[in-house]
Amino acid sequence: MAEQFAFCGISSNLITYLTGPLGESTAAAAANVNAWTGTVSFLPLLWGFIADSFLGRFRTIVISSSLYILGLGLLSFSAMTTSDTKDSNQFRVILFFCSLYLIAIGQGGYKPCIKVFGADQLDGNDLKEAKAKSSYFNWLMFGSCVSILSTRLVSSYIQEYLNWFLGFGIPSVFMLLSLLLFLIGTKSYRYSTARVGKKNPFARIIRVFMEALKNRGQQNLDLYNPNEALLLLADQSSKRFRFLDKAAISCSLAEIEEAKAVLKLVPIWMTCLVYAVVCTQSHTFFTKQGAKMDRSMLPGLLVPAATLQCFISLTMVIFIPLYDRLLVPVARSFTQNPSGITMLQRIGTRIFLSILAIVVAALVETQRLQTARDDVKILMSVWWLVPQYVIFGAADMFTMVGLQEFFYDQVPSELRSVGMALNLSIYGVGNFLSSFMISIIDKVTSQSGQTSWFDNDLNQAHLNYFYWLLACLSSTGLASYLWFAKSYVYNRPNTSKNVI
Repeated sequence: MAEQFAFCGISSNLITYLTGPLGESTAAAAANVNAWTGTVSFLPLLWGFIADSFLGRFRTIVISSSLYILGLGLLSFSAMTTSDTKDSNQFRVILFFCSLYLIAIGQGGYKPCIKVFGADQLDGNDLKEAKAKSSYFNWLMFGSCVSILSTRLVSSYIQEYLNWFLGFGIPSVFMLLSLLLFLIGTKSYRYSTARVGKKNPFARIIRVFMEALKNRGQQNLDLYNPNEALLLLADQSSKRFRFLDKAAISCSLAEIEEAKAVLKLVPIWMTCLVYAVVCTQSHTFFTKQGAKMDRSMLPGLLVPAATLQCFISLTMVIFIPLYDRLLVPVARSFTQNPSGITMLQRIGTRIFLSILAIVVAALVETQRLQTARDDVKILMSVWWLVPQYVIFGAADMFTMVGLQEFFYDQVPSELRSVGMALNLSIYGVGNFLSSFMISIIDKVTSQSGQTSWFDNDLNQAHLNYFYWLLACLSSTGLASYLWFAKSYVYNRPNTSKNVI
């Protein structure tokens, strides 16, 4: 919770700082935010490899936290420096982006490992702890949302109306608190010993692919023939990706199944990317929309545009306890699934809701533009944005938890940090794709003297066109997701029912 307070204290209002004190254009600022957020979400793949293969999760958390704190401290210092001359302004910008990406490096190691390390404290083979593990991801998200809600209420106001140095400095203190709290429990933690006496898990998987490629000219081996001496366990058997069976000449069946378990996650990962592109808009263009609307709450008091992101967290804070304590037990009585509904069903629900949210955003933006063009002095109320934030919050309750649990549960136990990193990388690639789309669309739509969809004056821009484009792409992504999810076979017997 302390770390989430720190991170969202920086990320929630980042586009305002870039277009304000740093003087960037709307399109450039949105592209920079997406590129940075994408880096934050993509680096866990590297850190997951390091944690699972070399350092272990505990040491990775401590090292990455230290880098994280250093980056936050430098970011606060950059906000304190003055920019009276061109050289000092250039130094300020360089220091800002260096510290921002140092934060990305630190958070990239911290986020996947802390979640997996927490889940490792519960034994999945114990029936009571297995149920608790299912709830763990729900309450992990609940705690994060409480913290995110707090920082969006506090940090956004401090940054816009008091001081950016203080607005960045407070998150730095909370990240330091996060590390201290984590170290307090050092003697009481359960530490994974899965790697003891075994080869590097990455080396095993890569070896399977290399051997299958080397033996591609061989005939398919019937490893699943019941008359053969070599048989897989019932919960391991898989007849998909049979080309990997050619590696059986030099690899064990367990290693082949391990490689298949990772490979079959790829279609689900890819079909979730468009959903991630939609997610990025909630902390970039939604915020810029709010800045052009009537944000007065009381006489003399304006609501910071970034504060409306609180409705995402608030929705999750309200609905997660209801979901975990009311809906899950009811669903469990019908499906006999410990999680109530399957992980893939939760993810699919979220993708559908994200489409609904972006359609609502397009309709609201269309109405805002019409209001501004009729009379530029009349501002549409910022509260019209609340429905799209609320729908995003309800959607995140399903997918963020569902994706975390899915990529934790469906990878080999030794690769769970990488599994969580694969989950986070969906958002990373989604942010990179969003940044790429914005840059291309901005260049194409501003040619020949035309007004860009992302013009600095949003009253002349066409964000609604961009939202409709995302709605169309998301619908295609949902159809693809349903196609792959329907044929997905779970690795664990308790999640093998009611696939989609």
